[in-house]
Amino acid sequence: MAWLFVRLKLRLIAGNLRGDAMRQIGFVFTLIGAAAAACGGLVLTSLLRLAPADVAADAGMVLFTLLALIWVAGPLLVFGVDETLDPARLSLFPLTAGQMAVGMFAASVTGPWPLASLFTLLGAVVGLSRDVSGALIGLVAALFQLAFCLVASRVVTTALSRVLRTRRGRDLLAIGVVFVILLTQVPNLLLNRGIGGAPRELLRSLAEAVRWGPPGMAAHAIADGSFVGLAEVAAVGVVVLILADVWVVVLRRTMVRSDASTEVGSVRRSRFDGLLPAGPLGAVVSKELKYLRREPRGRMGWIAAVGISGVLMFSLSSGPNGLAGATLAVSAACAGALMIGLQGANAFGIDGRALWMNAIVYSSQRDLRTDLAGRHLAVSLVAAPLLALLSVAGGLVAGHAVWAVPALLASIGLLQIALGVGAVISVVLPYTYPERINAFTSAAPGQGGVAFAGSFGAMLGTSLLSAPVVLPVLFGLTWASLLVVPYGVAVGVGGRRLAATIGYARLPDLLAAVSRPS
Repeated sequence: MAWLFVRLKLRLIAGNLRGDAMRQIGFVFTLIGAAAAACGGLVLTSLLRLAPADVAADAGMVLFTLLALIWVAGPLLVFGVDETLDPARLSLFPLTAGQMAVGMFAASVTGPWPLASLFTLLGAVVGLSRDVSGALIGLVAALFQLAFCLVASRVVTTALSRVLRTRRGRDLLAIGVVFVILLTQVPNLLLNRGIGGAPRELLRSLAEAVRWGPPGMAAHAIADGSFVGLAEVAAVGVVVLILADVWVVVLRRTMVRSDASTEVGSVRRSRFDGLLPAGPLGAVVSKELKYLRREPRGRMGWIAAVGISGVLMFSLSSGPNGLAGATLAVSAACAGALMIGLQGANAFGIDGRALWMNAIVYSSQRDLRTDLAGRHLAVSLVAAPLLALLSVAGGLVAGHAVWAVPALLASIGLLQIALGVGAVISVVLPYTYPERINAFTSAAPGQGGVAFAGSFGAMLGTSLLSAPVVLPVLFGLTWASLLVVPYGVAVGVGGRRLAATIGYARLPDLLAAVSRPS
């Protein structure tokens, strides 16, 4: 059964690569990345041998725990993309839950990243073990650690598979991932502010927190190398067996319960529709507001923009050379505005094949310009309160709430500049949003290069156009923030006019670009 699933995984990989040069190039880069991770992990963890024994043991426990967390969270990010992660795809096969668990475990071992993890763990055996017994125990501990990572990953993915097929489940996943990413910056903030003490104490505190978890026990067993280490390895093996049994139970329940993603939901009318302007402009605004509320990938970007701006605010203010005054408040708010505005670099991608319904009623460039204006108005209506929140928070962190005023003006003007540049990029470099149940995929296969070029072009264009008015505010000329809003509105209007001129002439190409199979 295991060999059958291994061959199935290899066939799926080969089938996805057949006849698509971009996918083949992407797979080559994946192999290169995995090889670099394997070599880098092997070398870096081996260098722990040069550190004092207690420091190496603490670092090993933290690294083993971090590796397990990566394995648990990583597959959730590609759920809906990797066919071997979703048990529902295997529900029609005449297999028991135990057989399916064995096969899915074998499929999870197959690939470059499990091999890279194994090399990293083998490097940890070299770096942590101090004698022959430690090395022998380490080999077993490394295998048990890899098995724990894979089984724990499968348990979480299987348990959440029904939820991840629903829109609310994907929203919760997106929020959780952003929250975890932000948490990774907490040690840096603590060290910069001198709260966590010396790095050695922080490492010891982290090691004490993860000491009795399975990954911590596996790393400590390698460093210990005695009968205590042998007992810890045995305990890790027992935990792996228990997790495997839990996985079978969860898998069995998942296969016999109805899929929540197939349940019919009610359609609610927005209570704000009556406040919107009449005509095509109001219709576009209403549609875009619904997209912003319902599309997981869009909300992922908004949540990331606010969260990263908040972390950036505290990070820039920490340390002896940290920013202060109006510069700090303006920097945080403008960072959020830039990240929100960059999401408009593919305005028509979210419509996909449905864009043809708009295309057949565009009788002039003005119609397309009105469509873009409605999209930008919807983004501005949602972004303004968020930017106001960031500006007030930045002013309070900087020491004076009054600095929120130039921060808000500068960020709103920067947002309009980014939307204007994004409108032009949307008609010059459009691409397809993949129709997948994953909030972390942004381009259809073969269009990753176009997506990167569009994002980079939007960021570069926005930076160049905003520099004349935003830089003086950042350098302390807060009165210049009064010029940013009218300047940004002018750039936004000019960008929409240019985008309408270019886009109306190439509507068929635009429709084809956002309608590619995914």
